[in-house]
Amino acid sequence: MTTRADTPALATRAASVDASPVREILALTARPEVISFAGGLPAPELFDTGEIRAAYDHVLAKDAARALQYSVTEGDPGLRAAVAARYTARGLPTGAEDLVVTTGSQQALTLLTTALVEPGDTVLVEDPTYLAALQCFGFAGARVVPVPCDEDGIDPVALAELVERERPKMLYTIPNFQNPTGRTLPLARRRAVAEVAHRLGLWIVEDDPYGELRYEGAHVPWISSLEAAADRTVLLGSFSKVMSPGMRLGHLRAPAALRRACVIVKQAADLHCSAVDQAAAARYLEVSDLGAHVGRVRAAYGERRDALLEGLPAALPPGSTWNRPDGGMFVWVRLPDGHDATALLPRAIAHEVAYVPGAPFFAGAPDPAALRMSFTTHTPDEIREGLLRLGKALGTPGAPRASQPVAHA
Repeated sequence: MTTRADTPALATRAASVDASPVREILALTARPEVISFAGGLPAPELFDTGEIRAAYDHVLAKDAARALQYSVTEGDPGLRAAVAARYTARGLPTGAEDLVVTTGSQQALTLLTTALVEPGDTVLVEDPTYLAALQCFGFAGARVVPVPCDEDGIDPVALAELVERERPKMLYTIPNFQNPTGRTLPLARRRAVAEVAHRLGLWIVEDDPYGELRYEGAHVPWISSLEAAADRTVLLGSFSKVMSPGMRLGHLRAPAALRRACVIVKQAADLHCSAVDQAAAARYLEVSDLGAHVGRVRAAYGERRDALLEGLPAALPPGSTWNRPDGGMFVWVRLPDGHDATALLPRAIAHEVAYVPGAPFFAGAPDPAALRMSFTTHTPDEIREGLLRLGKALGTPGAPRASQPVAHA
C-alpha cells in the first residue's frame, strides 16, 4: 500500500486572515428570538418588493435574450447611465463611461486593492474602520496603518505626517456615517484630506454606502467632487442599503487609467455582474421613484435611531458614552473603563440580545470597552425590548437615569 501524502498547504494569505467577527456573530444570533443590534442589515419589510418584482418581470418578458446572456465587464449601459444621472443630480457630474458596475461595493474595494496594492505596500485607514476592508487589505498582503481620528473623523494634520513618513499607496475612508462609528467627516476636513493627497501623492478610496441615509443636517460634498483630489479619488457606491443587498450591485467611479485596470481585474474575477440583476435594476430606476422610496426608508430609520438613543441611558452602565449620528445605520458606544464588550457578549446573547464588540474594528490598539449597535433592522418597539434585555444582561435594568454624556459624531 502506498503512503498517503498530505495535500499542499493553503496560501499564506488565506491562512493569515481571520474570519469576520460580525459574520460569526450573525451566525450565533440567527435565532429569530434574538434581537440583534449586531449586523448592519437593511429592514426587509421596507424593501420595495412590488416594484422590484415588476422590474424583473418586465425584463424577462420583454428582453430575456439580453438579460440572460453574457454581458460586458464594465456593466449594463443603461444601469451605468442611470447611476451617472443620479450622481450628476446630486452635485457630482458623472458620465456612464466613468463607472464600473461591481458585485456590491465590497467587490469594488477588492478590485481596487488588487489593481493598486503590492504585498508590503502601506494602506492608511481610519481607526476604527470597516472590518471587511481590513480583511481585503490583509489578503493583499498590505501593511495597514491607522490614522488618528476624533469625534469628527480623520485628523488631517496626523494624516499628512503619516503620508510623509509612510509613503502609502492609498487612504481608505468612509466619510458619511462611517462604519462602525457613524461619524461624518466635516467639509473643512474633506478639503484638508484632498489637499494632502494632492500635495503628497496619494490615492483616496471614498466608500459611500450610507450617504443617502441622512436623517438630519445637510449633504456634505464628496471628496471626489473637490478639485484638489478629483484625479486621485475613487468613489464607491452601492444599491445594498437603498434598494436590495440581495441584488449585490455596487459601482466604482474612478479616473480612466485606474478604472481600466479594475475592469481587467474584474474580467479575471467574474467576467461581469449578473446581467439579469443589472437589467432589472436599470428598469427599476427608469420607471420607479427610488428617491421617494429612500425617503420612506429614511423616515423609518430615523425613528429607529431615535428609539435606540432614547433607550440607551437605562440600558447601559453609568459612565457610558455614545454618539448621535446624523444618518447611516450605527451608533458607537463606549462602556466605562474596566468593561470588556467582547467578554460581556455571551451574557447578552444568553438574554437574547446582541451587539458587535468594537475591538476588531481597530487597526491600531483596540478599545475593549467599545461596541457598535445597528438600529435599522428592528422596529422601535423591538428596539425598546432589546434594550431592556441588554440592561438585564449588563446588570443595569430600571428607569432611565439622568442624561448621559454624549460624544457627538
